[in-house]
Amino acid sequence: MGYAHVYAHEIMHRGRVPMEPADFVPDWADRPRKAKFHPDAETLPLPDAPDAPETAAGAVRGFTLPLLSGMLRDSYGLTGRRLAVQANTDLAALPHYTHANWSRGTASGGGLYPVSIHWAAGPGGPLAPGLYHYAPHQHGLRRLLAGDVTGEVRSALGPGAGAAAAATQYLVLGVKYWQNAFKYNSFSFHAVSMDVGALVQTWRLWAAQYGLRIDPVLWFDEERLARLLGVAPEEEGIFAVVPLTWSGAPASGGGAAPAPAATPAATPVSTPTARHRDAERSRRVLVFETMLRIHGATAGRAADRPAPGALDAAAAIPPRGGDPLPLPAPPAPPATTGRALRERRSSFGRFDASRPVAAGPFAATLADCAATAYGTEAERPGGPPLTSLYAFVNHVEGVEPGAYAYDPAAHALRLRVPGPPGPFLQRNYFLANYNLEQAGAVIVPTVRTTAVLDAVGDRGYRLVNGTIGAVAQTFYTTAAAFGLGAGVALGFDNISYREELGLTGTDEAPLLIMLLGHDRPRPADFRHEIA
Repeated sequence: MGYAHVYAHEIMHRGRVPMEPADFVPDWADRPRKAKFHPDAETLPLPDAPDAPETAAGAVRGFTLPLLSGMLRDSYGLTGRRLAVQANTDLAALPHYTHANWSRGTASGGGLYPVSIHWAAGPGGPLAPGLYHYAPHQHGLRRLLAGDVTGEVRSALGPGAGAAAAATQYLVLGVKYWQNAFKYNSFSFHAVSMDVGALVQTWRLWAAQYGLRIDPVLWFDEERLARLLGVAPEEEGIFAVVPLTWSGAPASGGGAAPAPAATPAATPVSTPTARHRDAERSRRVLVFETMLRIHGATAGRAADRPAPGALDAAAAIPPRGGDPLPLPAPPAPPATTGRALRERRSSFGRFDASRPVAAGPFAATLADCAATAYGTEAERPGGPPLTSLYAFVNHVEGVEPGAYAYDPAAHALRLRVPGPPGPFLQRNYFLANYNLEQAGAVIVPTVRTTAVLDAVGDRGYRLVNGTIGAVAQTFYTTAAAFGLGAGVALGFDNISYREELGLTGTDEAPLLIMLLGHDRPRPADFRHEIA
């Protein structure tokens, strides 16, 4: 049993047994920047994105620079300033520009956005081949290294990478741990691995508008890619490689670049590395032993890639409970994906229970979340799902209050615990920024974490949390598309939820809670676009 099992156990029990360092207090005056900063690198502005087609029938053949720009802008770019009156603890600081909070299409634990996006641009693209970093605050690309490095990425992917090895353009996703650990210390690995899944799911939803696919790769030589990006492996984890289908690439082989010539064994091979490095703002960077251990346990090697079907043993347990309560067919959302991403936000205490959630949007939210997968090479197409969904219903039209299991095959609810769940929900929530009873429903995704780790090894912890992050991003996007308020939280007693839902004795792990409901009408907000 690897260390990821130990870490997963500590995460599940942290509501009862605090994780070390239990007395940690963030030094907010010495916090890191909210994005990487390369002071000497040239920044290239990105173009405006085209309008999305009304249906995927107007599919394009591949990405273009405007399409990539639009996907980056709607996922991690700054789309507006947040200054609404709400119940989060940082509200008093937000009017000060140095503490401003900027909205983004992708959700992030604590709003910290620690994922770094690099583009390994190869031949046939719109830019000179090289390694670029996406700068979200400038919505531009910083060139870190000139020259084609896609061969290095393909070598890191190793054999068995499938279609990913034929790409000429790659997005490489890293996580600078200190950007999150300065606040969440040992817990931060749990949060940031969800952040990666949320970002990838935003891209999957966004690209689907154009009939394009996003298929992340999780198993590769992580140390090799860390050298390419010029980062210390213990300071920044490389979590995913996303190959892009590029418009105009040669039809044969999907645009694969020529394989590099074989190098004699006696000749040393020099790994290219980024010329420009991130400049850290913090005067003191702390190291957390738990973070180092879980990073080391999950650091990847291409040779460890799971065999097809390995995850079948970790499939979600079929839903159990009372007789099925059918839900209405999910209605079509009134807003496009792009608009939903730009309007996505957390409700932070603004739920209003006087208006119950209509059954249609509630059903659509459940169906969309249940259909969400991370889409990695470890997941067999058409294979069984990894996630189960439970719903604590407070105020939903046509559904009696209670705790339910969602049955996606029947599109129905199965009663687990009758009666209003509000007292249980609020009693087991640690923070003061939400009144959970005021939400129309609280949806809880679970994964059989230990079964996944047993099936694919410690790196499976990143897959588990990436999957949960993808579900959370789908939840936010669907809620925004229907004009509903939403919030996702990690500050709850996981074991109490397992006990309440009758999951004791199983390996189902409730990993986050997702709040759905109507916000109070006419909220006080800051109109940044006219300021």
